[in-house]
Amino acid sequence: MGICRWAEVSELDRLYHDQEWGVPEYDEVRLFELLTLEGAEAGLSWSIILHKREGYRQLFEGFDAAKVARFTPKRIERLVADPAIVRHRGKIVSVVENAKAILRLQEEGTTLGTLLWDLAGGAPRTNRWKAMEEVPASTPESTAMSKALKKRGFAFVGPTTCYALMQAAGMVNDHLTTCFRHREIKQNKGSHPNR
Repeated sequence: MGICRWAEVSELDRLYHDQEWGVPEYDEVRLFELLTLEGAEAGLSWSIILHKREGYRQLFEGFDAAKVARFTPKRIERLVADPAIVRHRGKIVSVVENAKAILRLQEEGTTLGTLLWDLAGGAPRTNRWKAMEEVPASTPESTAMSKALKKRGFAFVGPTTCYALMQAAGMVNDHLTTCFRHREIKQNKGSHPNR
């Protein structure tokens, strides 16, 4: 058994692949982080984003949505100048907008996790890809998720970003069938703690 080819870039990528990618995630803070990082990845490589993850955690207050939602334009300007993260104004502003959208969800009596998992079908799905070329960039589910999130005020959540989020958060198991993690995640997919 091997590993997914994309994880061979660096030791950090491999650790992320071996320990986190594809494991069902329900924690609100972690889902906000994954939503942010997948949005930041647009047009870049995951390896770049992974190497900046600690910078994101520090600069975005540990992904505390209530704190991030209060970021001022002046604070956003400081973030645009900080090399610890991707210095793309639109991506940075989207994190603040997404934090506000998360707070609106909470006011409605729901959570980001509940919304995302409901949009993804409610339970992890295992795919059986044999080669990286088979793995889609987006799916009808990720397109529907993108539309639903945009309707609720989320930004930088296109269908490709949503599918990457679904993969990272274990909503789909897209480890190749030749990867040792495919079987491990399939066997230990678990269920949503609130279901």
